[in-house]
Amino acid sequence: MMFLLPLLSLTAAGAPTPMDSAILPGLVDVGASLPVRVELKYSSTDNFMGKDVYGPLEQCFLQKDAADMLAVAHGLLRKQHPGWNFILYDCARPRSVQLYMWEIVKDTPQQGYVANPHKPPGSIHNTGCAVDLSLWDDAAAVAVDMGTPYDFFGSKAEPRHEVELWKSGALTSTQYANRLALREVMLRAGFRILPHEWWHFDCTDGTTARKKYPVIP
Repeated sequence: MMFLLPLLSLTAAGAPTPMDSAILPGLVDVGASLPVRVELKYSSTDNFMGKDVYGPLEQCFLQKDAADMLAVAHGLLRKQHPGWNFILYDCARPRSVQLYMWEIVKDTPQQGYVANPHKPPGSIHNTGCAVDLSLWDDAAAVAVDMGTPYDFFGSKAEPRHEVELWKSGALTSTQYANRLALREVMLRAGFRILPHEWWHFDCTDGTTARKKYPVIP
């Protein structure tokens, strides 16, 4: 299956601008194939940079393998928690956007939170194999409480610290259980977790992803 994904380039001022659309074989528009909620944070100013760096890119595109796995996870979630859905915050990210993000954060305290596109391995988001997401409560029309917002920079967002955070009361039992619910369906669908971001999941290990999937320009 093929979908059109707008490529981005950098203007002299450093902002992304739309170029001609390019056909990228294998990339799936997840929002068109699954009844999920898509709110790409980097396609708005509601992110840690305070800038819309995605320009016209507002759809969640993933490699077909990742999209198929997400469909399995979505089915598991709806079966176990009928009132919940996925809200997708970030998916495939063109390398041109990665370059723009790097220019914004380099030599700032946020530099460590953006993969340097000039050094291997870069970001796995550039392969379309990674997805950032959370849970959405359909009835309340709000994101489920995970203890921190998306892109929270600190130990409280890190799965590797969750047991200690729960024991200390920094994470409530409900918040911890909500993270485990998300992680369970994603892991059962075959995704891999990231130890320092509760919202980030990869469809395979980084080395395999970069060998199997081309970097999105």
